[in-house]
Amino acid sequence: MNYIILDLEATCWKDRNHNKQNEIIEIGAVKIDGSGNIESEFAEFVKPKLHPILSDFCKELTTITQAEIDAADTFDKVISKFIDWIGIDQPYALGSWGFYDKTQFEKDCDLYQLDKGWLKNHISVKHQYAQITNLKKPVGMDRALKIENLTLEGTHHRGIDDARNIAKIFQAYFGKWEV
Repeated sequence: MNYIILDLEATCWKDRNHNKQNEIIEIGAVKIDGSGNIESEFAEFVKPKLHPILSDFCKELTTITQAEIDAADTFDKVISKFIDWIGIDQPYALGSWGFYDKTQFEKDCDLYQLDKGWLKNHISVKHQYAQITNLKKPVGMDRALKIENLTLEGTHHRGIDDARNIAKIFQAYFGKWEV
């Protein structure tokens, strides 16, 4: 069994009272093998279809530049590479910090009329972490790292960096996750 610990970044705006659909702009993921070791990583930017120009708020939050997005492939091409990298012919489980990432993948798959079946085996590391550690309620990834005396490495709100940090928490409790 491979465990795909992932984090997405998506288009965003300071004013949340808008009718704009968020779209994935970065997929970051770490593949952990059945022994709990990191096998490989996946990191790709994605060019949005509906709103290809990033808001200033989004660029500031994620540190992703417009030039990086302009040079990126569209979701349909990137997701094809991602699914190939996962290796869906082998047993795997997806894990993210909460359910947002799975929901955003579903929305982008719908936008491009792509199959969503590969998303079925997903867990919220955030919610299971709260259960495993007997927290009263789920906490943010940065708080969980502090609880574990782990350092937040890289840039928070960057897909690959957040995936690496979530993977550290996942590895710390390897074998305790319900998939």
